[in-house]
Amino acid sequence: MSTTGTDPREPGTDSPRPPATPAGAEVRVLEPGEFRSAHALFGAALHAGGPVDDEHWARTRLSYAPGRTFGVDLPAGTLAGTAMSFGSALTVPGGARVPMAAVTRVGVRADRTRRGLLTALMREQLSDAADRGEVAATLRASEARIYGRFGYGVASRGRNLRVTAGARFRVGAPSGGEVRLLHPEEAAGILPPLYARILADTARAGPIVRDEGWWAHVLRSRRSDDQARGIAVHTGSGGDDGFATWTVRQDGTDFGENVLELADLHAATPQATAGLWRFLLGIDLLRAVSAHLRPLDEPLDLFLEDPRACRTTGVGDETWLRLLDVPAALAARSWGETAGEPLRLRVHDALFPANDGVHLVGGRASGSNGADPADPAPAGDGPADLECDVAGLAMAYLGDRRPSELVASGWWTAHDGAAVGRADRLFAAPGPGSVPWCGTFF
Repeated sequence: MSTTGTDPREPGTDSPRPPATPAGAEVRVLEPGEFRSAHALFGAALHAGGPVDDEHWARTRLSYAPGRTFGVDLPAGTLAGTAMSFGSALTVPGGARVPMAAVTRVGVRADRTRRGLLTALMREQLSDAADRGEVAATLRASEARIYGRFGYGVASRGRNLRVTAGARFRVGAPSGGEVRLLHPEEAAGILPPLYARILADTARAGPIVRDEGWWAHVLRSRRSDDQARGIAVHTGSGGDDGFATWTVRQDGTDFGENVLELADLHAATPQATAGLWRFLLGIDLLRAVSAHLRPLDEPLDLFLEDPRACRTTGVGDETWLRLLDVPAALAARSWGETAGEPLRLRVHDALFPANDGVHLVGGRASGSNGADPADPAPAGDGPADLECDVAGLAMAYLGDRRPSELVASGWWTAHDGAAVGRADRLFAAPGPGSVPWCGTFF
């Protein structure tokens, strides 16, 4: 999760932007011995309490990647801000995966905000990721108005659900297979390879690779006094094909007024998805199941006899995407239409000059942008059909927003009105599960 002590010298205001590195401040790579202090700073920025105890840190330190955690110091050597990432890979439309930086734990001390420290951290982190050959960076934003300044755009969304416990499934809903509970000790050997198999077969854009540190941190999370934790796996005709993890909290004063809070659910088939939801809704002593940022196209309401038992309580941003290498990103994904002349798209990027210029999209039956993904063509000049900044491109890149929506709302500019409809067809994510969704919180 990314946050910050807000540093908002917003575009469009009269306030000048802070310098890349404020006078007297130093952005540097932190040593492993400094990670605990950085984590405490991040927790304080989230108002999450004081320094972590030894038990908590023994789990959390596994998710810190050496060489990828930055800090910014003031002249006295005081750590005033931090940001980290871990290496991953992002699934793009068509099923290819591009190297990605998963950005998290971004924070600035409350008494050192609005001094350009966040800007310095973000620029250093993005430049480092680009130098590593990572095509993109993604994050989860605790404050939505911050990260657009650094070229991030919302590339996937999810919906929050509250489902009545005991809701009955309609006749004809997908069925089959069995669900079994796992002890946490078992899960460490089962869930990571199962997730990797589901990821390998997914047709959806947005999922990412989960590294060992992510799994170690999540699976070693302790059970608190007021929350019981559960882990279940669904097994179909071909073996294990889905899993879910959750906690249960009391939601009232009477016994049995509990809410199951779904933490993670991934499945390879509709039968596995339905089977896991059927199991969760059938657990005794619950009044509801709550789920955060589930796929927009997950058909749970269509599984139920009473679709009103599944209530959408909100829709929110999930993946914030920053394209670091636009030519490579365009070359990696497939396109919904490839016949005819390539679409000419002008992209603006103040941080990475190689991204700034006119890019050719579509125009070949291969589904690429006309470039070899291993050696993508650089941006050029000349007239453009459509124009956007790198954040606006991110919003369409995985297929979440249509270019026509972005033109109508002012995110993109159309120089050729006839190109808008073609851009919609080009950027549409192909095949089933075409709505992008990641499903991994970090």
